[in-house]
Amino acid sequence: MHGWNSDVERLADDVLAYTKMRLQLDPLPLDNTRSLAELQREAGETITAGGLGGAEALRIFTEVLAPACITASHPRFLAFIPCAPTEASMLFDLVVGASSMSGSNWLEAAGAVYAENQALRWIADLAGFPPGAGGTFVQGGTNANLSALVTARHAVRERLGEAPGGSRRWAIAVSPDVHSSLGEAAEVMDIDLVVVEVGDDRRLRGDALARRLDAVDSRGEQRVFAVVASAGTTNLGVIDDLRSVGTVAAERGIWFHVDGAYGAAALAAPSVRSQFMGIELADSFIVDPHKWFFAPFDCASLVYRQPELAKATHTQHASYLEPLESAKDWNPSDYAIHLTRRARGLPFWFSLATYGTDAYSRAIERTLEVARYTAKAVHDREYLRLVREPDLTVVCFTRTGWSREHYDRWSQKLRDDGIAFVTPTTHLGEVMARVAIVNPRTSESDIDTVLDSLA
Repeated sequence: MHGWNSDVERLADDVLAYTKMRLQLDPLPLDNTRSLAELQREAGETITAGGLGGAEALRIFTEVLAPACITASHPRFLAFIPCAPTEASMLFDLVVGASSMSGSNWLEAAGAVYAENQALRWIADLAGFPPGAGGTFVQGGTNANLSALVTARHAVRERLGEAPGGSRRWAIAVSPDVHSSLGEAAEVMDIDLVVVEVGDDRRLRGDALARRLDAVDSRGEQRVFAVVASAGTTNLGVIDDLRSVGTVAAERGIWFHVDGAYGAAALAAPSVRSQFMGIELADSFIVDPHKWFFAPFDCASLVYRQPELAKATHTQHASYLEPLESAKDWNPSDYAIHLTRRARGLPFWFSLATYGTDAYSRAIERTLEVARYTAKAVHDREYLRLVREPDLTVVCFTRTGWSREHYDRWSQKLRDDGIAFVTPTTHLGEVMARVAIVNPRTSESDIDTVLDSLA
């Protein structure tokens, strides 16, 4: 299995040919999901004692398995939050895999860590973070949020010199629209969520946070050690009032974390930069390059104002790790819940280095243009109603007279016909259609195709 021979050379040629073909496809196939019975019938048992051989395994993948995966970079993949990696980032993903490198620490991967940290520095600069800021790339927003909150609790506990004590429990303050990963983090950490009321605009604000914190303090049952604000909620794309929330957090001595997994990429877009005022007050924030920064799955960035606090929290200690501790180098494994780690920030770095940051700004501005067009196009169709004017590129709207069943049938038909991948969502009990535009290849005509299908 280990070693280069004629069979491996033929397989390499086939893999590279498929990769090149896939990158050149225009238009891309949307593809569709398949049932377990269909895959069992068409792919069969692929793991055997003697092996299928590379050519047959690749055939099964290209002819059966890959078409059973919806193409996230398709311009009409508008569900959830899509992924639209650049050609350079996808090509370099091959290089990272072929290079057999660990991204865990400086000793093993100084060059990779150096490059990743330059990409992280660009992100930190977008948020107005100080020169000493830093962090790491992790698998996704769930891991990034969890790692930041574990750091927050450790830092506050160290500063206070105490745990909550007795029956008083640690807690974090969030809005009702916070990402589902925060509920998962609370479960894993065995802490409470303190939900802060929001107004009709769905923005978390400092005055409401202060009132909620006063109420919590008066009961004495919980100690809120962190507040999480959103820089672009996943469902509606709402940006919280970051400045007022950050100000209250600083006044109360609690950690201010900003979840910008989707939306914080728009810090690179001058037309909406002012909406993020206050993110510079954060103690930590996240943004996923595999969303709106055009990197391949899976890549989330986690940045700390004072990374030494994360290092004190997450550094793992073992006899075989002592060479890393004594060197005092920058080890990505010290800044999140991970040890072994792929150098997942490198495709993002390579794309930034290849195209330049101005190209990123232009690409994000293009998606914002299409989102604004979408909102106007919804207004112009009498059978549709816009739920709210978009802050960023998530646009939600309803179809007059439709029930959940109507939306589900419409969504499935679009997918089955190879037209688009759009899924419904709910907000305050109301079912609605939702599109998320992070792909610069998504055009106004793509939007018209989707909206006209609701007529």
